[in-house]
Amino acid sequence: MYAMLSTLGPGGWETLREKPDRIREVAAEVEALGLKVHAQYALMGQYDFLNILEAPDEETMAKAAIMLASRGTMRTTTLPAIPVDQLIARLKADG
Repeated sequence: MYAMLSTLGPGGWETLREKPDRIREVAAEVEALGLKVHAQYALMGQYDFLNILEAPDEETMAKAAIMLASRGTMRTTTLPAIPVDQLIARLKADG
């Protein structure tokens, strides 16, 4: 699981203003690369969007992040996201 935070540039905002459904199109493109989009949120603050994604491995996640960044309309920050239940189980197993 990964949390991808994104910030749109001027070109990204213009595209979004003209074609709001582009958000869903990008999600479909990401899923075509082998990721699953679990949730998408518009944010107010330092970042514009939060996407919760599932990828089979880090390389697939990196490929998607590079593909999105290469367009030049947005910048992303991608963080591994560990479900709390999995973290608790690991801590108990190793304790």
